[in-house]
Amino acid sequence: MSIRGLKKKQPKTFKVKIITVDAEMEFSCEMKWKGKDLFDLVCRALGLRETWFFGLQYTVKGMFTWLKMDKKVLDQEIPKEDPISFHFLAKFYPEKVEEELLQEITQHLFFLQVKKQILDEEIYCSPEATVLLASYAVQAKYGDYDPNFHEPGFLAHDELLPKRVLRQYQLTAEMWEEKITAWYAEHRGIARDEAEMNYLKIAQDLEMYGVNYFPIAQNKNHTDLLLGVDAKGIHIYSINNRFSPSKSFEWSSIRNISCSEKELTIKPLDKKAEVFKFFSSQLKVNKLIFQLCIGNHDLFMRRRKVDSIEIQQMKAQAREEKARKKMENQRLAREKQLREEAERAKEELERRLFQLEDEARQANEALLRSQEAAELLAEKAQIAEEEAKLLAQNAAEAEQERQRLEITALKSKEEKRLMEQKMREAELIAVKLVKESDRRAKEAEHLKQDLHEAREAERKAKQKLLDITRLNYPHMAKYPQYSPGDSRDANFDKGSIKLDLKDIDLKRLSFEIERERLDYLEKSRKFEDRLKELKSEIHALKLEEKQAGLY
Repeated sequence: MSIRGLKKKQPKTFKVKIITVDAEMEFSCEMKWKGKDLFDLVCRALGLRETWFFGLQYTVKGMFTWLKMDKKVLDQEIPKEDPISFHFLAKFYPEKVEEELLQEITQHLFFLQVKKQILDEEIYCSPEATVLLASYAVQAKYGDYDPNFHEPGFLAHDELLPKRVLRQYQLTAEMWEEKITAWYAEHRGIARDEAEMNYLKIAQDLEMYGVNYFPIAQNKNHTDLLLGVDAKGIHIYSINNRFSPSKSFEWSSIRNISCSEKELTIKPLDKKAEVFKFFSSQLKVNKLIFQLCIGNHDLFMRRRKVDSIEIQQMKAQAREEKARKKMENQRLAREKQLREEAERAKEELERRLFQLEDEARQANEALLRSQEAAELLAEKAQIAEEEAKLLAQNAAEAEQERQRLEITALKSKEEKRLMEQKMREAELIAVKLVKESDRRAKEAEHLKQDLHEAREAERKAKQKLLDITRLNYPHMAKYPQYSPGDSRDANFDKGSIKLDLKDIDLKRLSFEIERERLDYLEKSRKFEDRLKELKSEIHALKLEEKQAGLY
């Protein structure tokens, strides 16, 4: 067989994009595939065995519908896209999620879809319930609450509450996070699948949970109503109230449902009861309602029959899986507890080790400080010893100096005493000299006076002599060569001798006076020199006394 022949035998395919709540997948489908072939491929890819809850949904002309399992995919009225998009969603809802959802993947897909419906406000939920549901969603996503890891603001990027609730209460994001975290902290130890199951158990009690709403008219006058189809039956609502149905038909009380063009008829099991007819604006809506009614009724009847072998196996596997997971969770909880205890013990040991290291460090620092202090003390001791030696030496020198100063002081005292004695003697000498000087001055004055008187007497005598001479010998002036007689000459000579003698005595007296005056001046000069020397010695002694006082 040629390669060309092989290529001709390869089936033609088209691309399909499957969108789940949290992922997207692409597949290549054969042109001849029916809806069930594509659906089974998706279920195998997801590992899903509880296939009866799900379907492939698509939108045509603004209206959603479900892919039929028994018809070819391309023969149905699907959008002309490449790839063709389908949403893999839950088509039918269980009555009791805890009993009917056996696989974890089934539970997870329901959790994601119901959570999205609550956030998109397709299912009404009270604010208090939304906070509790949000706490379980956080537990399923983040695991156990850890204040050291889950710091404030860790939910800032998560959508957990409907916008209606956020608008209804004027609370900040931090306040909402605080409320959610308060519940979240109480879910410690709950595994992810258990948290998702708790979420669904709360959600299934909400009035709008699992209900598909369709606008209908009860008669040809087009009275607007809403028809809801869920796992328990068919419900009729007023257009403004989707919570409390005005009329309900449980599946167990319905005998037959028929669909003809735009009319849908519900026949109760009680033949006497009134047959309920309603009209829809489109035939497609009636067909969709009819499909949902058949599917929910089949599941309702199936739940009340003995489980098939497949369901029994799945339930047994689910029980085993739950028991295994329970044991695993218990083991993990014990391990986690042991790990936490070990971590606490480790932290305690690390803290103790850190404390011991800190104490050792402090002890080492104290030891180093002690060593440094010891070295410093040794150095100080050496310095003190040197200083002591120096002080001893200085003390010895000071003692020697003191002794010297004492000797000096004694000498100074002696010298001072001698000087004082000399000063007293000098003062006495000075007093004597002053007295002597005064006496001498007085004597000199007397002598000068006597000299003056003698000179005056001499002058007078000379004048008298001259006068006598002029009177007795008037020719002596004219004839000087003439001499008188011997007797007169003799008398004259005697008088001259007397005068000469007197003159000689006066000169001698004057000479003695002058000599004494010079002696006095010489003694005065020597005394002044001696006084200066005494002053210098006294000044030197005072300086030495001051220096001795400083020491």
